Amino acid sequence: MRLGGRVAGAIEVLADIEARRRPVADALKDWGLSHRFAGSGDRAAIGNIVYDALRMRLSHAFMMDDDSPNALAYAVLIRQWGVAIEALDADFTDDRFAPQALTDANRAALSTRDLKDAPLNVQGDIPDWIQPSFEVNFGADWLNEAKALAARPTLDLRANTLKASQDKVVKALDRAGATAARVARNGIRIAAGEGPSRLPNVTAELSFQKGWFEVQDEGSQIVADLVEPGEHDQVLDYCAGGGGKTLAMSASMHNKGQIHAYDADRKRLAPIIERLRRAGTRNVQVHDNPRQLDPMRGKLDAVLVDAPCTGTGTWRRRPDTKWRLTQKNLDERTSQQQEALTEASAFVKPGGALIYVTCSILPDENDRQVERFCAENPEYAIVSTESRWSAVFGKDAPKPRSGETGTITLTPASTDTDGFFFCRMQRKA
Repeated sequence: MRLGGRVAGAIEVLADIEARRRPVADALKDWGLSHRFAGSGDRAAIGNIVYDALRMRLSHAFMMDDDSPNALAYAVLIRQWGVAIEALDADFTDDRFAPQALTDANRAALSTRDLKDAPLNVQGDIPDWIQPSFEVNFGADWLNEAKALAARPTLDLRANTLKASQDKVVKALDRAGATAARVARNGIRIAAGEGPSRLPNVTAELSFQKGWFEVQDEGSQIVADLVEPGEHDQVLDYCAGGGGKTLAMSASMHNKGQIHAYDADRKRLAPIIERLRRAGTRNVQVHDNPRQLDPMRGKLDAVLVDAPCTGTGTWRRRPDTKWRLTQKNLDERTSQQQEALTEASAFVKPGGALIYVTCSILPDENDRQVERFCAENPEYAIVSTESRWSAVFGKDAPKPRSGETGTITLTPASTDTDGFFFCRMQRKA
């Protein structure tokens, strides 16, 4: 497909997402199934246009004076990919599959508008109702943090040290441009592509099939590192999901001790079995029935609550969720988080640790939750994570944002990762 056909395809997908308010991955999959002639490079380019358009939807619409799918797709090529309007005009002229040309109004807006004149939430490409939460969490830096959440993310991997070292995996993925991560102890990073380029399909590599590495955002690896479970500890991953953090902790414990992986949602938990097998873990038990946890009440050294959340920290990877988020969604999540913390705390032994993690950057889901929990459960106190950062990752590692009580928040702007919140609470002995 020529560029015109790819842009037209992206416009179709954007229109489908807008009309049906459906996840971008589903819309792209359906488009591919109904356009089987499109090659892998075509599908990758179309996906890049769609994701880039959604990441910067508000600023694109402002600069084009138009929020239609047609205008957004053109804005990606011009504003993000650096393609000149004249080059697009020339390329699309004799392409019968190319989309409708830019209108005179679009051209005039692009040549006269300055993004600095737009409302601040438009400059940061976030919903206006979320702006106050960003201001509370990040102060004067909130706009930079918002803009960083609109950039393309890298592809992050974790070396499974039960089978291979970080160096060994980096060498195995040399042709993919893999390098060691800056923070996560066993992290590996492949740079985000530009324009229509596609990221390598690393799961097709023999080294992946052998269990040498897992696909996992560096931020997720970092919070798993910060749990710091001992080799003889009994640990509960209370909201284990697909098991990314369970796998990371298992490797850091050198297959010793015991990790119990539980999730109330069996569908989310299902992938963990195959992942554990491939990784070669021997110290993980998987539970899908809460009654199976009853014998562990008050007996575990550490309980990790990777709580259900709005996912605002993952907006780089899932930009469509940014525009579907509502106050009602936030209220539902905070209620679920309170319930999860209360239930999980029952398994912590005296002197043990309750660890609370979200992939959100909103204070309602993070600092306010742990402050509320400790106020209602005085046998728990927040332990500073800030003081452990350099000890775990080295003094030269990029620093996260720190809360007044020693909690930390990872962000694309501070640590070049997805957004994650981490808090360790200690139960009195």
